[in-house]
Amino acid sequence: MQGFSGWNGSKRDFMMADSIMSKAATMEIPINSNGDTGTLPEDDSLEQDLQQVMVSGPNLNETSIVSGGYGGPAGGIIPTSSIKDIRMKTRGVSTPSSQCAASRIAKHTQHHPGSSNHSTSNSTEEVSRGVAVEKLDSVKKWGINTYKCTKQMFSERFGRGSRTVDLELEAQIDVLRDTKLKYENILRLASALIEHFQNMVQTQQALGDTFTDLSQKSPELQDEFGYNAETQKLLCKNGEALLGAISFFVSSVNTLVNKTMEDTLMTIKHYENARLEFDAYRSDLEELSLGPRDAAVMVRIEMAQHEYHVHREKYERLRSDVTIKLKFLEENKVKVMHKQLLLFHNAISAYFAGNQQQLEQTLIQFNVKLKPPGSDKPSWLEEQ
Repeated sequence: MQGFSGWNGSKRDFMMADSIMSKAATMEIPINSNGDTGTLPEDDSLEQDLQQVMVSGPNLNETSIVSGGYGGPAGGIIPTSSIKDIRMKTRGVSTPSSQCAASRIAKHTQHHPGSSNHSTSNSTEEVSRGVAVEKLDSVKKWGINTYKCTKQMFSERFGRGSRTVDLELEAQIDVLRDTKLKYENILRLASALIEHFQNMVQTQQALGDTFTDLSQKSPELQDEFGYNAETQKLLCKNGEALLGAISFFVSSVNTLVNKTMEDTLMTIKHYENARLEFDAYRSDLEELSLGPRDAAVMVRIEMAQHEYHVHREKYERLRSDVTIKLKFLEENKVKVMHKQLLLFHNAISAYFAGNQQQLEQTLIQFNVKLKPPGSDKPSWLEEQ
């Protein structure tokens, strides 16, 4: 009977533990948004059942629950520590890990915010804004300067404004412009002479070839055709030498007119613009000085004086540059034209005098190299 009653007690304890385990296994544990487990009504009943088992049943720390009956095999033994694990799980042991995950997310958010992209976009916007402001300031200054210069130009044209004049320099500039026009006329005429003379040389060459062909086909006039063929070939050769001399003359004068003189005239143009700006700011300063003077006007006068001194320095610097360039241009012009005019005279005189030797010496003297016949034509490779 005692064994039977022990068996009944163990069976009753087992059934109670089994119900507790099934309740714990099927129980849902709600979790709040912050990771904490909520308070369950089943949790209190589970505690009461466990306490009853601990009081009425045998010592669970020292015994095991046998699922196969009294004296059954050991394969169905359930350790009592699993009941404590069930209770610990129902009490929410996983809460610290949830808190750690939340803290890690918060730290990640703090360490990796979108501030880098935001700062990059801010710096780009600041650079763009600075460039826009700089362009706006430059446009504003250009507009003010253009207005003042236009006003000064119309004032001078209608005789109501004064202008700064350097009589000596202005006279030299006028002479240069007139000289450039005359030299350009020389270039046009010399180029026309080359074109016409080249046509004549080509005609002489064709005529000489025709005389040579007829001398071979006309035995009764062979000597006469032969003399004329040799004369035309000699004239063609001398004509090519003269064309070389005239072409060298045109090339040198073209460099003098369209490069050296043009560079000086460009500096003169900058000088004239600086003179107009200087007179515009000078007139503006004079108008402000003649008017009433209060605090605002005095500030404007100081700014006008600063602009006046800046443009005065620019004007004087460019005037000095123009003076120097005009001096060197005159020296270079005399040197170049002396050589080229002598070449042109000697070559023309030797050609029409029929002095072939003098013509060749002239080319050697001035280092004129003749181009071989057909050099102006593109090669067959270039044509392809």
